[in-house]
Amino acid sequence: MSYFQPDADLLAASDKALASISTARLLPAAKTFDVIDPATEEVIGTLPDHTPADALTALAKADAAGKKWARTSPRLRSDTLHAVYAKLIENKDTLAYIISREMGKPLAEGYAEVQYSADYVRWFAEEALRAQGLYRDSPAGDATILVRRAPVGNAVLIAPWNFPMAMATRKIAPALAAGCACVVKPANLTPLTTVVVQDLMVQAGVPEDLVQVITTTDAPGFSSTLLADQRVRKISFTGSTPVGSTLMELAAKNIVKSSMELGGNAPLIVFDDADLDRAIEGAILAKMRNGGQTCVAANRMFIQEGIADAFVEGFTAKMAAFKLGNAMNKEVDLGPVIDDRAVQRLTHLVNDAVAKGATLRTGGKAPDHVGHYFEPTVLDNVPAHADITKTEIFGPVAAISRFTTQEEVIEKANDTEFGLAAFVFTENLDRAVNVAEALETGMVGINNGLLSNIAAPFGGVKASGTGREGGAEGLEEYQEIRYFTMKRRETF
Repeated sequence: MSYFQPDADLLAASDKALASISTARLLPAAKTFDVIDPATEEVIGTLPDHTPADALTALAKADAAGKKWARTSPRLRSDTLHAVYAKLIENKDTLAYIISREMGKPLAEGYAEVQYSADYVRWFAEEALRAQGLYRDSPAGDATILVRRAPVGNAVLIAPWNFPMAMATRKIAPALAAGCACVVKPANLTPLTTVVVQDLMVQAGVPEDLVQVITTTDAPGFSSTLLADQRVRKISFTGSTPVGSTLMELAAKNIVKSSMELGGNAPLIVFDDADLDRAIEGAILAKMRNGGQTCVAANRMFIQEGIADAFVEGFTAKMAAFKLGNAMNKEVDLGPVIDDRAVQRLTHLVNDAVAKGATLRTGGKAPDHVGHYFEPTVLDNVPAHADITKTEIFGPVAAISRFTTQEEVIEKANDTEFGLAAFVFTENLDRAVNVAEALETGMVGINNGLLSNIAAPFGGVKASGTGREGGAEGLEEYQEIRYFTMKRRETF
């Protein structure tokens, strides 16, 4: 059976969803660019290719709307976001189809992303009512100190291609909850979902000019132009560390508040005393969510020698069982990678690792078929000098090596410039906490292969970024602290 062929009913439904996309809320542009389905390499949409001048027009619109929005009550902002949540869920079929077609993930994962994305909107609808403040007397007792949080101002939000809806709402929702306007730039590989989200937000009651979407192939021009404008007071970016570093340099000129969720090189550690079945299931989730195309995917898998053979056997069997194919096929649970560059990168990483001594357990190549596909792959006994240990894999390739002692694996796990996420599997509570604390990462999953949670602060340390998304901390990224003091004198 060929899983590369879409089911006719799903293809028809997804074509209908794509045809329903309206660009009426986008600024016009002299040029356009095409959006490609990675499963078929066919054009599925065409959008305006905005210029830096267009971005400034969008900023002016957002700025005017934002001045009014900043003066609205927390209750109004909360109610508006609750209405957005309902509108997104009402349109979950359309959104899921579009996500799956433009990004390539199986339809079940498309639906999961819609719910995850909408949950961020609902979370920040609730957080809008819980902005922190402070009232206290000065130590000398002669004044009252008042501390409140205010909107930071216009936000530039740059989203990646791998979660085209979730990474947009995770930024837009806290901005709106805090009272900020925003200019959003989706990745040009997967911009269609964000265009639909913007339209649905306006339908739900978000002021029309408050959320501006710029679709462009000129990312450097967009960023440099907007960050040079003093009306911009916030930048949030999810993407690579080199680009994040450049954006921080641009933001420094006007002291723009920055949130950067950047690259990762996540270690996954399995100790001998781990529950084998739970470790394998957790490793599959940590490695293969979104086809391995996540910044927190397990990149380097360290398995203690006593459990390694059994783990590799069980893990390889599950990897080999994935059904690779078109997202519009009901049987498929692994879609294509995003483009041909990803295929070529994965091919190099696998070939380099094998040439340097790794053992190929399953997969290892791109199938001979139209589309940007790569087989689910397991590499065992990967040497430390292989290229795959030093870069984000961003695909369905698992790189496994063995270790002997706790001290050894902590040293290996921390031997990277990145510090986004890590995973630890052990049945020993003391070891779990001790190792988690020793790992130089912003997040650690303990016996859990899924880190993302709307109620938790998502972000890294070292070269993996600064700031947090999600949780109460996610709202604070779009706020400034204001302090008032009132002098007091005796009236008795």
